[in-house]
Amino acid sequence: MAAKTQRRERADVVSTTEGQRHGVLFNFLTSVSLCLRGKENHRVFASLRSSILMLMCLVVPSFGEFRFPMPEFSTGYEHPAVHTPEPSNAMVGWDVAVLIGALALASFLVLKRRKRNEILLLTLFSMVYFGFIRNGCVCSVGSVQNIIAGMVDSTYGVPLTVLVFFAAPLVFALFFGRVFCASVCPLGAIQEAVAFKPVKVPPAVEKVLSVFPFIYLGLTALSVVMGAGFIICQYDPFVGFFRMGASFGMLVFGGLMLVLGIFVARPYCRFLCPYGVLLNWCSKLSRRHAVITPTDCITCHLCADSCPYNAINEPTPAAEPEARSTGARRLGLLILLVPVLVAVGVGVGSLLKEPLSRMHPNVQLAERVAGEELGRYEGTNIESEAFRGSDQPIDDLYAEALELKEGFGIGGMWLGAFIGLVIGCKLISISILRKREGYEPDRGTCYSCGRCFKYCPVKE
Repeated sequence: MAAKTQRRERADVVSTTEGQRHGVLFNFLTSVSLCLRGKENHRVFASLRSSILMLMCLVVPSFGEFRFPMPEFSTGYEHPAVHTPEPSNAMVGWDVAVLIGALALASFLVLKRRKRNEILLLTLFSMVYFGFIRNGCVCSVGSVQNIIAGMVDSTYGVPLTVLVFFAAPLVFALFFGRVFCASVCPLGAIQEAVAFKPVKVPPAVEKVLSVFPFIYLGLTALSVVMGAGFIICQYDPFVGFFRMGASFGMLVFGGLMLVLGIFVARPYCRFLCPYGVLLNWCSKLSRRHAVITPTDCITCHLCADSCPYNAINEPTPAAEPEARSTGARRLGLLILLVPVLVAVGVGVGSLLKEPLSRMHPNVQLAERVAGEELGRYEGTNIESEAFRGSDQPIDDLYAEALELKEGFGIGGMWLGAFIGLVIGCKLISISILRKREGYEPDRGTCYSCGRCFKYCPVKE
């Protein structure tokens, strides 16, 4: 009777939670229908955002389902194998179709329609579909890891769907700018939904923090090459909300990121996202890109005030701020500085062999076992106990850890060289003065979100 009562109570909790989710989704769809019928006002969009936030808050009941491990038996009982069904080809094809359709629609809305509210509606759709319905996977951001794995390991097969999710946003960025970031990426969409009062980050601070996505990209490549795992997926701050369950630490991290996103627009996109590095490069070469005004700019500065990303470049003054010879000398010195920065990066990277190697679980295990042997730890943990129950000699584990550390030492030097090159190129880019007659979006950092469309007083 007690077991039946517990099951009944559990069913009541699940049904209540499902009812709450259905109610939130009903409110969301109602708000969308009002927008589509022309009722585009702040209350409607506030209702949309509130529905999304309520949906994210409902992860707590489902998170509790995974707290307790499976029971252990001493009678020789073995747990039956759990088989996870593969996604159907129809669903995979549908995901690809929705991705391509969303990218095409985003390009049309950004370049032709130029309506911020319509772009925001597509953003919310992408968050619901690619985020909550498809649980944030397949993810274009995480696909970077699969592509790197396929490049370094000939036995690793990259699924066609993953390849499309990796390549399609980059192809669209080459032609139309970062329309994927504008309203298709679920990670960017969930941050856009909470950006109620974004403030500007000082440009100098923005330039310094913009190096971190390159560091994250380098660490991602190093982790994949060394077999340490897919760290983008391990530390995705929003997948816990999309999948209605994650570790407590990751839920806290994601919650803090969303709270920060209220005041600092898209902190993950701007200061962490490794895929954004590739989109930035492609968007700089874009054939067409979002423009602030459809005609001549009247330099009213309203667009620059409305952009929370510091992604709008101001017009250059009529009088040149310095002589050309001065700028040429500075550029020459910075070019000569690049090899020095690369060499410094190599040296610093070689010193990070120990901390970088701890990215690999086998190195962590070897250090744990060694600590237990030396009496630094009391008792064992799950990993070390499982190792001691295996047939692998401790010396083999230590030898493998030493080999991995040497590999991470070489990888750390490559990582340092890459970061040194990035810093040098950024200094050169800052030093070059480009002539502009009006306010123009920075093709690399502009997310094509459409905020400037709304504030520009010049209409077609």
